[in-house]
Amino acid sequence: MFTYPTIDPLVFSIGPISVHWYGLMYLFGFLTAWLLGRYRASRPTNIWNSEMVDDLVTFCVLGVVLGGRIGYILFYDLPFYLSNPEQVFAIWNGGMSFHGGLLGVIICFGLFARKHKMTLFEVGDFFAPMVPPGLFFGRLGNFINAELWGRTTNAPTGMIFPGGGPLPRHPSQLYEAGLEGVMLFIILWGFSAKPRPTRAVSGLFLIFYGTFRFIVEFFREPDPQLGFIAFNWLTMGMLLCVPMVLFGLYLLTVAYKRNEYSTARK
Repeated sequence: MFTYPTIDPLVFSIGPISVHWYGLMYLFGFLTAWLLGRYRASRPTNIWNSEMVDDLVTFCVLGVVLGGRIGYILFYDLPFYLSNPEQVFAIWNGGMSFHGGLLGVIICFGLFARKHKMTLFEVGDFFAPMVPPGLFFGRLGNFINAELWGRTTNAPTGMIFPGGGPLPRHPSQLYEAGLEGVMLFIILWGFSAKPRPTRAVSGLFLIFYGTFRFIVEFFREPDPQLGFIAFNWLTMGMLLCVPMVLFGLYLLTVAYKRNEYSTARK
């Protein structure tokens, strides 16, 4: 059994200004996406340039924060926030939904694509490989906050989390960081290194994220306010991943059937 490395969620505080590790993790994620996007835009291309990457990342910051927070409130804990509206903006305490953030980002992709006269999937294919590092840092933020821990276990990887009771639990945040962050990045970055049909990279992202998240849900403790949705094993996270995987398979099939290529090299 590992010892949980207790870390103060608060980095520092100056007067009324407090900086939390959870917020810094989001900053690191956006910064990494921006740097990777700039690197890719520096390659020979007909469309992408550094200014467009700056613009896109700015759009995505708004989409992730607003969509992630609204998604968590609607999908996971609406009664609590209706009773405690002052907590809506307390994102440093956690409470961000990936699926809500994804919807927010897709909306931003659409706005960006319209502004730059591109298609939604040209934008999605370019940006998808830059998403996993943000997921990696986000899960580290969950780990530091000692939230979203896993189910009880006798496995050697078990940890006793503050607030998680006396029994060791799976560090499911680290499982997600490894799968959704590291593994997904390796898969997408390598796959997109060569020209692929439009929609293929976006489809692969949805397939593998949905699959990885579905798997980790078997180790992660269900949200206490929801519990299991059905069959004493189906969680909200699993339920939201199913349409992601199905739509990803559809996109990948259409991509190779139509065999259309963007004018932008990825």
